[in-house]
Amino acid sequence: MGSFVTRKLVEAGLEVHLYDIVLRETSATFHLGNALQADHTIADLIVNMVPGSIGHAVLQAVTRTGVPVIDLSFSESTPDALESPLSPVLWDVGIAPGLSNMLVALAHRNHGHLDEVSIKVGGNPAQPDDEWSYMAPFSPHDVIAEYTRPARLVSNNKLVVVPAMSDLHSIDANGRRMEAFLTDGLRSLVDLPATSMGEYTVRWPGHIQRYQHTDLHPDALVEAWRYDSSRPEFTWMEVRCRAGDVEEVWTVEDTGKDGDSSMARTTGLVTVGCVLAWRDSALFSDGVHPPEDLATETIETIIEGMRQEGVSVTYVTQA
Repeated sequence: MGSFVTRKLVEAGLEVHLYDIVLRETSATFHLGNALQADHTIADLIVNMVPGSIGHAVLQAVTRTGVPVIDLSFSESTPDALESPLSPVLWDVGIAPGLSNMLVALAHRNHGHLDEVSIKVGGNPAQPDDEWSYMAPFSPHDVIAEYTRPARLVSNNKLVVVPAMSDLHSIDANGRRMEAFLTDGLRSLVDLPATSMGEYTVRWPGHIQRYQHTDLHPDALVEAWRYDSSRPEFTWMEVRCRAGDVEEVWTVEDTGKDGDSSMARTTGLVTVGCVLAWRDSALFSDGVHPPEDLATETIETIIEGMRQEGVSVTYVTQA
């Protein structure tokens, strides 16, 4: 995912410096070593794409520079908990959270208080198998975190916390019979006025039940879920918002392209869109901002950029 974002930013004409503790082939200027030991005050913008387990610590460090930061680390400790950051921050800018927040924000701007919000999203192999029917398109440890963090949702206008993997049920994902279960993907959206709101991860039937009964160590799951670039896969998301008798439904789907996974594309193109928007016009001068704070014009530009890259983004409204 990081390599995809890096390449797209270079292609857009930006001077990009990539920091990693593992040697990478990249079109950017590469720096091998601990990124926190580098001087980032000369940068125009910092993009934090480290794994969630270290994401918040990295974010705390780079927000002392005063340089604007875009954060995609999906740490359990969210950036709104930062104490007096010097840098303006835009956080959770992937597909979900990220684009999902933006689409809910558009519905809220159209209607005000929303009666019901449902977000369903997942990246999966195109066909199930006799094992896990899954391969991790991003850090497997972050996938495990999705499965274990308690899930926040909104019920009857109140914040409720339930165990992850609750409310398991079958769904139709564009003609595929799959299963959805609650995960903690709402994050900042819980503060948006809504009567009912939940975010669900989508998997092939049997996957999450297998996880619930496994005794494999997380490191073994990392190996079992290793991503296979030769295997067809897809990412699908549905964002459904209802206000009174009016329902708005956004559907996003991608199957990868030119060797890039669908999750790298659908997540990374949102991140790239935010970087380019900040380059073209400073989005925020200070403060810590979730994706739903973005202007409608910026959100529409990000969506159009995804469509131009071949990602299917459709919208329907029913009254």
